[in-house]
Amino acid sequence: MNMTIGEIAKLAGVAKSTVSRFLNGGSVGKETRLKIERVISETGYVPNTFARSLKAKKTNIIGTIVPRLNSYATAETLIGIDERLREENYQLLISNTSQDLEREIESIYNLANQKIAGIILLATQITDQHLEAFAKVDVPVLLVGQESEHCYSLIHNDEEAGILLGKYILAKGHKKIAYLGVTEKDIAVGVKRKRGFQQAIKEESNSDVMYYETSFSVKDATEKFSEIMDHHAPTIIVCATDNIALGILKAAQIRGLSIPFDLSITGFGGYEVTEIIHPSITTVKFFYKDAGELAAEKMIRLINGESVEKLTVSHVKMIERESVDNRM
Repeated sequence: MNMTIGEIAKLAGVAKSTVSRFLNGGSVGKETRLKIERVISETGYVPNTFARSLKAKKTNIIGTIVPRLNSYATAETLIGIDERLREENYQLLISNTSQDLEREIESIYNLANQKIAGIILLATQITDQHLEAFAKVDVPVLLVGQESEHCYSLIHNDEEAGILLGKYILAKGHKKIAYLGVTEKDIAVGVKRKRGFQQAIKEESNSDVMYYETSFSVKDATEKFSEIMDHHAPTIIVCATDNIALGILKAAQIRGLSIPFDLSITGFGGYEVTEIIHPSITTVKFFYKDAGELAAEKMIRLINGESVEKLTVSHVKMIERESVDNRM
């Protein structure tokens, strides 16, 4: 069991307040400091930084709200946030909402009540309830993945990603196309990504494009495959995320189709698994870890009252692999 500050103080022969001041980086005499350091070393004492932070007027805890934990994008973003925060001696506190918007709103208030220094929200959509909560809590809030004129936001360039992929498949000669997207409640993935794709596809007047919708899960995408093939029989299915692309790849292989010769598939995201599997999936890469680091930097600047751009856009990159056939 870890010792208390009071026990450390007793062993060192100093006041409890002196140990507390030492642990918080305050001024302590050399002889006293050596006594405390010796006791800490001998006992293996580990300071409870979370409890200390909650008692302080200014905490070093950053609350990060995520829609789900079983996501490559979420995991990479959290890694970037955590690594950058550690460099600046901040602590990361994660709240998972399991894609429940009510839990997301509750998490905003709960984190604020715990005196955290700021909130980073990996958002899927922004409602009036979100905006009301942001206005009520007395801490800086930064959105990652979605944009709002009322908040500081860091977004991926979803529209540019859609343009890149649309131009790419047209250059490959595909004209009969299925686009498998997600709900338009998700502005970034459901609206902007598709809008960029549509903008690029307009350049080819002879293209025959059908639009479908699914969830973010591999399972739901797999189940959607038969409807798309039986209804439209495209030469390529453009998937709004790499997870959806994995579901389509699985369903196509179950049906006995050869990828990319019978059917081409693309995704968005740049997940590591899309490079490992065979055939590897052509995709547009989002730099989630970099975005997480940038989000942490901006949050620290907000906490310190420094100037921060209202909107920051992260870069994207087209990754050509094996899953797209050349139809030219």
